[in-house]
Amino acid sequence: MFNLKDKVAIITGARRGMGKSHALTLAKAGAKVVVADISQEDCEMVVEEIKKNGGEALAVKCDVTKKEDIDNMVKVAVGKWRRIDILVNNAGICQFKPFLELTEEEWDRTLDINLKGYFLCAQAAAKEMVKQKSGKIINIASVASGQVGIGFPTLAHYSASKGGIIALTETLAVELAPYNITVNAISPGMIETLMIAPIKESPEQEKEVLKRIPLGRTGNPEEVSNLVLFLASDQSSYITGSTVVIDGGWLAG
Repeated sequence: MFNLKDKVAIITGARRGMGKSHALTLAKAGAKVVVADISQEDCEMVVEEIKKNGGEALAVKCDVTKKEDIDNMVKVAVGKWRRIDILVNNAGICQFKPFLELTEEEWDRTLDINLKGYFLCAQAAAKEMVKQKSGKIINIASVASGQVGIGFPTLAHYSASKGGIIALTETLAVELAPYNITVNAISPGMIETLMIAPIKESPEQEKEVLKRIPLGRTGNPEEVSNLVLFLASDQSSYITGSTVVIDGGWLAG
């Protein structure tokens, strides 16, 4: 059903964790994948895995806080495959730090990667999508985003960036709709990646968090990737400006 044959997808933060899972999943569905991250070597390893599974991919070193890196990433993708159909804005960092101890530098770094990076990547990819009058932009946010999400202690900077991503998603969806470009966000809860390692290091804290999740477990990256695949496919053609939560029922609980 979710056939991405001949589609070209860029995935940032794709060298490990959820980003790697997204890359493998979209490649398996037939997409040609640009694996982008700060380590060329790590990206090449993901590309090799995709190729071993019969897919097509290339690796691009990209720091999403640098516009020149992003412009190069898009240039490489278009130079190789002549188009960009899908952008998965996934690159991000999560540093647990009490608000009263948070430094200006830590705040700036988190917002630069998690929010400014999404803006720069979306803008660069959208300029190509506008030419072809079609495209899918998928922004990875978080349930730790305030308002319809949750406020998570020690994550003021992270939560601010993720809330900003949701606001950015809604605005871009409206502006880009005339070009047949859909823009959606995904808000994962507790997913088994290195990002939640500090929580898992404390059995008591992990137990407290799991108590809030009706399904009583963390999610795995592949479960999020299946949602990415749906939003990247033609089957989601009437969905735009939405934030889809995948959290085991955390917000409902």
